[in-house]
Amino acid sequence: MVISSTALFAVNGTVSKLVMRAGVEAPQLTLIRAAGAVTGLLLLSALLRPGLRRLRITRRELPMLVGYGLAGFFGVPMLYFVAISRMPVGIALLFEFTAPIFIALWARFGQRHPVRSRLWLGLALSLAGLACVAEVWGDLKLDGLGILAALASAVLLAVYYVLGAQGVRNRDTLSLTTWAFGVSAVAGLLLRALTHGTAGWDVLTAPTDAGVPVVVLCLYVVVGGSIAPYLLVAAALRHLPATSVGILGMIEPVIATAVAWLALSETLNLPQLAGGALVLAGVALAETARVRSAAAPPPAAGPTLAPPAGIAPR
Repeated sequence: MVISSTALFAVNGTVSKLVMRAGVEAPQLTLIRAAGAVTGLLLLSALLRPGLRRLRITRRELPMLVGYGLAGFFGVPMLYFVAISRMPVGIALLFEFTAPIFIALWARFGQRHPVRSRLWLGLALSLAGLACVAEVWGDLKLDGLGILAALASAVLLAVYYVLGAQGVRNRDTLSLTTWAFGVSAVAGLLLRALTHGTAGWDVLTAPTDAGVPVVVLCLYVVVGGSIAPYLLVAAALRHLPATSVGILGMIEPVIATAVAWLALSETLNLPQLAGGALVLAGVALAETARVRSAAAPPPAAGPTLAPPAGIAPR
């Protein structure tokens, strides 16, 4: 189930890039994804007990829900879409997959939690790997704005995980995720109204480079790239610990690179492939470096849809 969800997320990168090549802008695609996902999750909430009552919130919860939705469900995907529009999908994912290292650093310096010494080795390996991916020994061959967007996405992804860990203590994660996608959809609508994006909605009826209508690929972004992977991760967490799910999810850049190579002719050279291996090794070390408290409060009961580190809300 983890591998299936990871494959769906990985394919989503190439599908999203095809959609944007057809003329859909990154904020516009973020809005389409969020609006479609919140609609599907609302239907799912209505079908599962206790129904839509699970979506009730208090005033004290509102700031956390807004921050959670803006960081993880609006900022992360939009910056990811910007990154993949300017550089290969696999490389963008490698930069974004440094998020667990930011989480471990936050645990060590922000929350004063003990961490295992392998965190520093993981950080060193990941930095060395990113240097190889970007080929910093010569003229930087990657788009600067794309790199900044991918790194900013990684930081917001870390914020998403930290806020999500707080949110699931008080409410079930189906309602948490539904609210987060709802916040993202509202933010997308406001951004669209303020900027009056250059792309119109008529682009959804146009074909992509692959000859598939844009609206069909957008449907995959919503169902196959958002709702279905979340449900698969939720089911997998009944059988595997979150850390294992997160580490297994690290095969996403590998699958994404293969899919992008087949569909978009995007290739990585040998130093970039070696750098990617170093990044994933470093993230694996960082993912297992945090010392978890045995007295940590359990999450609220309900379907588990918030993914662990390594499974991003793309």
